[in-house]
Amino acid sequence: MDSNKKYWKGLEELNQTPAFVENNKGEFAEPIPVEDVLNEAGLSTRTPRRDFLKALGFGLGAVTLAACNRTPVHKAVPYVIKPEEITPGIPNYYASSFNGQSILVRTREGRPISVEANPNGVGLNQGTDANTVASVLDLYDMSKLQNPQIGGKDVEWSKLDATVIAALTKAAAAGKQITIVSNTVNSPSTLASIAKLSAKYPTANHIQVDAISYSGIVEANKNNFGKAVIPSYNFGNAQIVVSVAADFLGSWLAGEEHTQDYIKNRDYKSLKNGKMSRHIQFESGLSMTGSNADVRIAIKPSEEGAVLISLYNEITGQSVAGGTTNAKAQTAIKLAAKELVAAKGKSIVVAGANDVNVQSLVNAINTQLGAYGTIIDLDNYSKQHQGSDAAFQQFLTAAKAGQVGVAFFLNSNPVYDYFKAEDVKAAIAKIDFTLSFADRAEETASTLNAIAPVPTYLESWGDASSKEGLYTVVQPTINPVFNTRQAEQSLLVWAGETTSIYDFVKQTWDTTILAGTGKSWKDVLQVGYIYKGTNQGSSYSANVDVNAVSSAIVADAKKVAGDVELKLYESTVMRDGRYANNAYLQELPDPVSKVTWDNYAALNPKFAEQLGLGENGKVKVEANGYSLELPVVLQPGQAMGTVSVALGYGRTHVGKAGNNVGHNAYPFATLVNGTVQLAAKATVTKASGTYELAQTQTHHTIEGRNIIRETTFAKYLKDPNSESGRFSDTHKTYDLWNKFEQPGHKWVMAIDLNACTGCGSCIVACNVENNIPVVGRDEVRRRREMHWLRIDRYYTIEDNGTKYTKEKEIAHIDDFENVTVVHQPMLCQHCEHAPCETVCPVLATVHSSEGLNHMAYNRCFGTRYCANNCPYKVRRFNWFNYWNDSRFDNYLNNEFTQLVLNPDVTTRSRGVMEKCSMCIQRIQAGKLQAKMENRKLKDGDVKMACQAACSANAIIFGDANDPESEVSKALRNERVYYVLEEINVQPNIGYMTKVRNTFEA
Repeated sequence: MDSNKKYWKGLEELNQTPAFVENNKGEFAEPIPVEDVLNEAGLSTRTPRRDFLKALGFGLGAVTLAACNRTPVHKAVPYVIKPEEITPGIPNYYASSFNGQSILVRTREGRPISVEANPNGVGLNQGTDANTVASVLDLYDMSKLQNPQIGGKDVEWSKLDATVIAALTKAAAAGKQITIVSNTVNSPSTLASIAKLSAKYPTANHIQVDAISYSGIVEANKNNFGKAVIPSYNFGNAQIVVSVAADFLGSWLAGEEHTQDYIKNRDYKSLKNGKMSRHIQFESGLSMTGSNADVRIAIKPSEEGAVLISLYNEITGQSVAGGTTNAKAQTAIKLAAKELVAAKGKSIVVAGANDVNVQSLVNAINTQLGAYGTIIDLDNYSKQHQGSDAAFQQFLTAAKAGQVGVAFFLNSNPVYDYFKAEDVKAAIAKIDFTLSFADRAEETASTLNAIAPVPTYLESWGDASSKEGLYTVVQPTINPVFNTRQAEQSLLVWAGETTSIYDFVKQTWDTTILAGTGKSWKDVLQVGYIYKGTNQGSSYSANVDVNAVSSAIVADAKKVAGDVELKLYESTVMRDGRYANNAYLQELPDPVSKVTWDNYAALNPKFAEQLGLGENGKVKVEANGYSLELPVVLQPGQAMGTVSVALGYGRTHVGKAGNNVGHNAYPFATLVNGTVQLAAKATVTKASGTYELAQTQTHHTIEGRNIIRETTFAKYLKDPNSESGRFSDTHKTYDLWNKFEQPGHKWVMAIDLNACTGCGSCIVACNVENNIPVVGRDEVRRRREMHWLRIDRYYTIEDNGTKYTKEKEIAHIDDFENVTVVHQPMLCQHCEHAPCETVCPVLATVHSSEGLNHMAYNRCFGTRYCANNCPYKVRRFNWFNYWNDSRFDNYLNNEFTQLVLNPDVTTRSRGVMEKCSMCIQRIQAGKLQAKMENRKLKDGDVKMACQAACSANAIIFGDANDPESEVSKALRNERVYYVLEEINVQPNIGYMTKVRNTFEA
């Protein structure tokens, strides 16, 4: 994309065009019940997006009628007067925001169909996480409530409003608390609407609590710096990174933004300049971050604090009591400490524990390293996690005492994600009136008096401020699908305000955010954000009593220490569980285990052997008075005597796709010193029965083959071709074809194995872009997943200094803790001498003049000869008509949900082969745009869906016939090799050798 060009229009600009004004004079259905409610109350409102959307026909008609509970329309409605901004077949882009990231929403004839990062945005402006990409599917989720409810029965908004206002008035008169319980709220408009309610009812208060808590960091920074904030981290300035159980590339704080920065010191451009950061990871279970570390040490959860104490001692020369006795950890700590000190100002230590004492010790270490102001920014701080465990405890106590008259739950589901659900239920039972702003009758909402259903962000006006000084706008791309109303609008109505949500958001920006910027509301709608932050943070020095916090760490560690220790973690796929009904995410493989549709107990293979467990075994885990029977994953890299279990599963009231998938592990957590802890002493015993997990990869090593090439940074500096470079063989080769002439474009790809973290957002982006169906747990078990792109994960196990890459070799290893990992994206290689093309009897797969291997679905009748002949095993056979077969109904195969489908890509029928097409529809769209602008296609005009989703820029696509294109430069790198190039199929995708910056003996 041209970063200087505006690709989308603001709502005001669209609505003021003459064609729109004329077109809106016709008769259209009015599907937004909130308007009726406000009109009945004598309120006025204007929602410009509605005028725009009313003019749209095909696709949108089905959505708007679905909002009226009618049968979707099956025919296209032609435009009477076509809006000048809409051309059928050409997408429109709108700037919006998801979880604080500025994004572009692509719509086709009024239907949002995909989400990508705003390339001009601040913070994460390249790539997205899988949750963001998949969020477009939630718009079409039929599990959501279609009307407000009181006592589980549908009511009119007017009745709900009257009931709520009566409850608020009664509570205020009695002097009882009116509490809004939410997860982190960083939206200026939402906070302003809460303030309006508080002004109307002085006993109202707002508390924030997050399912995955970071209270420990906030409280530590409050104690040590006088700033109760979570800092921003700029890993791009770090040459040495030490992480103690912080999955900072995955689920810790802002994983994708950290990835974008972290990779700057490790990708092919950095290596070409002779620079590479070093990353040392200490952790119990093998996390996505740990799998990308240069050096990884397996430790128990109880050892995390001890590792930090030893690290502090090595850095400062002090002898604080309580250091680790782990021999492997001690060696790594001594080496790491020397490098941390040597790189002062460019080194950092982070920890994942939600513990005030641990985080205070980390602050003391980073003060010694000079990390504040260079890497850690306390001025341009993060606003993404502001929940307070202590505040929620106070709410529960007040509620149980009968002091709370009204409680509203906003994006908060503590009956599911709080570790003591019974305490929450007991507190709710003592409150006179309870209401949830949920989009469905989930675990908490279903126990309350009323539900005021809210629309998705794609149907809403709003904003966010994920970082101090950064403000992003949320604008609707479609009418509300159901009879829903934004929580902010409800709060305004109950506060007696007559302002519409659109006017309220605009007013908030005009009066508080845009003041002094010289920007207008119209500018914001076009650009998507305003950034007023500073470029450089200030230096800070932590005020920490190291001896006191170390003593507390040692005491708390004793409560966790045991023969077996449990570690809970946030899944990078399912996160805290709020996205559990998204089928695209349920079928996204875990980056490490490759398990879909389940959580599990991860055990070291040797530890599992001692328990008499093998593949498909089950284990009973007991901790903190709670127990679960879970399927077992034999996980190399897992610390001996530990078990890891993912949170975010076990939902019971979320919808067809997510109900009863996995088990709820939140009750294993506990409260220590006022913060929720995710580690505990546990017992693990073998359970009866077996359970087959749905894994997309069950073979874990390269078996000595040349498909993965690795080297160390030291060897690379001595010889860039060490362990890498192109395949060299002297044997004679034979070609079945003459050389293809490709005078125009030749589309190729480069993949940097040093940059790929294995996060999987590219997989979801490919699924959304190319209408790839979800097949469900049972089909994945049969190895029938339909993903066109997979990420292969390979292990190298080290034992007594020897590295093993074959399954037979590692079968008898005594220590599975020492493991290194490579993530390799694998898709159709678009071979110049494609073996699939040779064997197809109907020419369904053919070669293009631009170097692509095409699939003609109408020709294919499913012999599967091509799949048998493919050495990369990247072709998928459509065993069933997944989109229209009720046996695979993960809420994706109804007519309403299929509005999410990309109309540029046909859905495939049963019995055909399919595979990566290099997003041919995007290539053609780029050519057409260049033709309309009477110019040549430029490098960057075409981006693959997977490439656009990658925050690490690991996937580089372009034209090999353009010597100045980024992909041409990347493929000239000395690290480039081609997978299985020895068989002479001449693939068009080059990989760059994995380089690790390990400690050299």
